[in-house]
Amino acid sequence: MRSRYTAFVVGDTDYLRRTWHPRTRPETLDLDRDLVWRRLEVLRTSGGGLFDDTGTVEFVASYSDHGERRSMREHSKFVRENGQWLYVNALQ
Repeated sequence: MRSRYTAFVVGDTDYLRRTWHPRTRPETLDLDRDLVWRRLEVLRTSGGGLFDDTGTVEFVASYSDHGERRSMREHSKFVRENGQWLYVNALQ
């Protein structure tokens, strides 16, 4: 989760696509270069341990959009395939 947040911060779309599950990965990924990511706060996790194949992360990511402070909250699902954690989707 933290590495994907960092990829958003630096605009690394290649990394984001590599760590996105192929079943849910978008064809293209265009990041908004006007957003300035400020902070990631992990609120809760479940699973995702050494012997788990699934996990969830609930987080709040703070950012600025043209000087206006905002945040987004998401509860994300991840799966481990071939030893790599992949983002699947946002849970409802």
